[in-house]
Amino acid sequence: MEYRLRDATLSDVPALADLHVRTFQETHGGGPNAGVRAAQWSKILANPEPQSFCLVLQTDTSELIGFVRGIRHTESAFSEFDAELNKIYLLRAYHRRGLGKRLLCAAATRFVDYGLSSMLLFGEAANPSNAFYEAMGAERLYSESGEFHGGYGWRDLRALIAAACSPSSSGDAPARANTPV
Repeated sequence: MEYRLRDATLSDVPALADLHVRTFQETHGGGPNAGVRAAQWSKILANPEPQSFCLVLQTDTSELIGFVRGIRHTESAFSEFDAELNKIYLLRAYHRRGLGKRLLCAAATRFVDYGLSSMLLFGEAANPSNAFYEAMGAERLYSESGEFHGGYGWRDLRALIAAACSPSSSGDAPARANTPV
């Protein structure tokens, strides 16, 4: 099966909202319904922020199976990072195929293309996906009191791309939007 990674559009909103609900439930349980997600995605995609993106991963039958959203990080906490991996989700049935890595690499590449050099994400401390982030070279970020709450960071996106996204690391070229992966 071939997978295609591309920029999300407003026409993707119904499928993206459904995918967001499904992947969120698989990962966390519960969460907002598809109507709420559709309203959120409509707003995001209709009025994109500078240096932000949403990439969707689809099968060769055009079914959306994963997505990644990146935004500029502007919060004062962890201000040494300039980009934020805001969301990264992949249907559980597609785990362990290198597709999460492709989503992460595409996000890192897009941020570098925007001139951003570091990236963080905020998750849950007990999320099983944390092992994936650590395998991809992310460092744990600790609060001022020394507690880990699920934050991870990559201080050098070019190093991440060279180590994890290069042809020698996966047998394929780095994932970019609008190309088969």
